[in-house]
Amino acid sequence: MRIQRENPARPREIVGSVPVTPVTAVDELARAAHGRARGWSALPLPQRLNRLRSAAAELASDADELAALLARESGKPIADCRGEIGFAARYLEWVCAHAAAVYGPTEIDDAEGRLTLTPRPYGVIAAVTPWNAPVILSVLKLGPALAAGNTVLLKPSPLAPLTVTAVAELLPETTVLHGGAELVQALVAHPLVGKVAFTGGDAAGRSIAAAAGQALTPVVLELGGNDPAVFLDDFALTADDYERLVLASFATSGQVCMAAKRLYVPQHRAEEFLDAYVAAAQRILRIGDPCEDDVTMGPVVNRVAVERISALVRDAAARGGEVVTLARGPGGDGYFADAVLVRTPPDDTPLVSTEQFGPSVPLLTYRTEDEVVFRANDSVLGLGASVWSADEDRAFRFAARLEAGFTFVNTHNRTGMSLRAPFGGIKRSGFGREYAEEGLREYVQTTVTHAPGVFRPGGAGLPARAYPAAQSS
Repeated sequence: MRIQRENPARPREIVGSVPVTPVTAVDELARAAHGRARGWSALPLPQRLNRLRSAAAELASDADELAALLARESGKPIADCRGEIGFAARYLEWVCAHAAAVYGPTEIDDAEGRLTLTPRPYGVIAAVTPWNAPVILSVLKLGPALAAGNTVLLKPSPLAPLTVTAVAELLPETTVLHGGAELVQALVAHPLVGKVAFTGGDAAGRSIAAAAGQALTPVVLELGGNDPAVFLDDFALTADDYERLVLASFATSGQVCMAAKRLYVPQHRAEEFLDAYVAAAQRILRIGDPCEDDVTMGPVVNRVAVERISALVRDAAARGGEVVTLARGPGGDGYFADAVLVRTPPDDTPLVSTEQFGPSVPLLTYRTEDEVVFRANDSVLGLGASVWSADEDRAFRFAARLEAGFTFVNTHNRTGMSLRAPFGGIKRSGFGREYAEEGLREYVQTTVTHAPGVFRPGGAGLPARAYPAAQSS
């Protein structure tokens, strides 16, 4: 059996296919990965990093070909796909530049004793990745996992399996599996899997966490978000800022976990904001075939997504929201959805209270900072947020009141990311971190060797039943 992937801009076009991995093959693949992990981790760190540097160079050199494939299978604009491939290559290079600081041993030798802290790999990492940014969200796991000395069993989404498979072939000690939920369950529950890394939705995250919990396998989960963007009453945006803000919501047709999904504007500045936002959207949004260079928004992933997003917008309009169309799709049989802003729907409208994951965003107004803090935080999700203000110090003080794992200031979404900044959620948006040294540490566990000073040659010793002084209480 094979999984076929259609082009969401032209569903009759089959971009390619991958073989389905039988669930019965998971045990053999896990055992093989476990066996290889010992040899891979025994290689000196510089040798492992050299392999990753070579992979990064190949990825960069193949960027145009891979980006074209990614655009056809995912519906993302070709410029965005080139950016994703290039960013993945840069991230691998960043891992190689910073791995020694995280994965090397630390030794302390003083009067209290000799203490060695040694980061050790888990062995086999099961990485389960989504379709919306398949290359970078896979490389965020593969890079540090492999650098640390793990082998990886990678299970990409059936909705975007082709480019990830091609990228994985460039990387050492990575095995790709293709299939659905049953395969994921078998993979996550396998006793030789040392850790699970997952990016995706809440329902799948719960299922994966439950299966991993039964096996007592640690997990890192990056789940969904319903990110508020809060504009304080002194916000001052240029035309370029408004264009950047529009793309913060509508890049990848809004199918991004950290997109700006709720816009909160002071009531007395709402008309001004709306006029400038609509003008910026009309300048920058062009919906169409993602392989055309001037297209900035492609289709959504499938027909189900079109219907779900349309239902959210209809419901918001029925509840009193005013629908403002920012850009229209080209029609035809592609999975295109219009880009819309919905003005002042009630807070309990699903378009506001749930993650839309599509090209529709609510514009909400507020009167006081206390009010908007409460409304912005009134969500079970806590992935990202943003604060916009002419006063950076004020923005940082306000950001401290928001319940989010990552708060942007005067930007949002990918323009605010930094390789040195740990990214991840709080509340039901998951746990664990990617990027930065915290992201590297997710793929090792610290082991300790300790010789207490009192028992070393010349030490005073302790009675057999005594506790160390620091623990005497």
